[in-house]
Amino acid sequence: MKSDYKTGLLRNRDCFYSCISGGITAPMGFKAAGVHCGIKRKKKDLAIIYSEVPAEASAVFTSNQVKAAPLLVDQNLLKEGDKFRAVVINSGNANACTGRKGIEDAKKMAVWTAKELGLLPAEVLVASTGKIGTFLPMDRIRQGIKNAVSSLDKNGSSDAAYAILTTDKVKKEIAVEIKIDGVVVRIGGIAKGSGMIYPNMATMLSFITTDALIDRDALKIAFKTAVDKSFNLITVDGERSTNDMVVILANGMAGNKKIYRNSSGCRIFQKALDYVCTELAKKIVRDGEGATKFIEVRVEGAANFEDAKKAAFSIANSNLVKTAMYGEDPNWGRIVSAIGNAPIKIDPEKIKVFFNGIQVVRKNMPVAGGREKVKKLLSQNNIEISVNLGIGKGDCTVWTSDLSPEYIRINSLYT
Repeated sequence: MKSDYKTGLLRNRDCFYSCISGGITAPMGFKAAGVHCGIKRKKKDLAIIYSEVPAEASAVFTSNQVKAAPLLVDQNLLKEGDKFRAVVINSGNANACTGRKGIEDAKKMAVWTAKELGLLPAEVLVASTGKIGTFLPMDRIRQGIKNAVSSLDKNGSSDAAYAILTTDKVKKEIAVEIKIDGVVVRIGGIAKGSGMIYPNMATMLSFITTDALIDRDALKIAFKTAVDKSFNLITVDGERSTNDMVVILANGMAGNKKIYRNSSGCRIFQKALDYVCTELAKKIVRDGEGATKFIEVRVEGAANFEDAKKAAFSIANSNLVKTAMYGEDPNWGRIVSAIGNAPIKIDPEKIKVFFNGIQVVRKNMPVAGGREKVKKLLSQNNIEISVNLGIGKGDCTVWTSDLSPEYIRINSLYT
């Protein structure tokens, strides 16, 4: 992808799309709010996203076998429901491992939100994030829902983005604008996540909105494809959460010709959606708990994509590699060891390793002077680890962060 800094347009081969302000409320017909209801001491902790008209919806949920109550409720709603109008999210309390009461509390959140908005409970999705194993303070949440509904605003994306955060340091928000058959279409999103970050699907909450008019099957496939290219290719600590999911709402208010699978419009929409999801995923990694480095791990020359992905995640999840990056130590031996631990076929003699484009390993031996050259580069915030396995044409890129003492401090306190 190339960026034209004069026009602000981002070019991706045959389509143009521009980054705009507004986040999840940039698309037509969406409002949002974020308020403080008392789960947290001071910070905003309850958000609502609202569509003025019914919207197609799709979601991807955590692969953790222990799923929080809101996810179980949403999974049933998405199986039975046709379209949706709102999402209500609380932070500071995961409503996970809370038994039947947790399920009933999640349903109450949908019922109360629906009542305030004049909707059916089946039109409202629910999400929670925070501490596991404690019951929600439902009296505070009920009042918070009332306050959030009365605060819904076309410019409410930032408030909602702040309200869903837990140990995050910064909000995560994006919006883009594209043209499909001459009609302006927008996609916006917010996300949270900094710890318990590992894919397939897991590790964060993200909410995407679009005013595109799109067929339900086309939306589902496009969304799954975008998630696999983005949120499912990040890791901070290799931990999959009980709560996390990505949801997209498409309300059709842009008025474009309806998008179907394999159409030119679908291809344009897919590229823009890929970009939105990838940028949100990268923002999560950059805000990883205690992170000081953003690390891109690219593996090429694997037998196939799956082998490249396994090798890339073996490197990205290695605590030895991550601590070396924090210490700014070009210890390529840890990278080679991580590759060797991946459940794939390799030939050590063919492996090449690069830091920020500088080769440090060739034919299972160090490159003369490579370590000294790389040492100076590792003080940068962005680090690229590139590996060529020399076997085939499979490649995969994943994103991770370093591992610092601050990560331990945060997680020893977050109880």
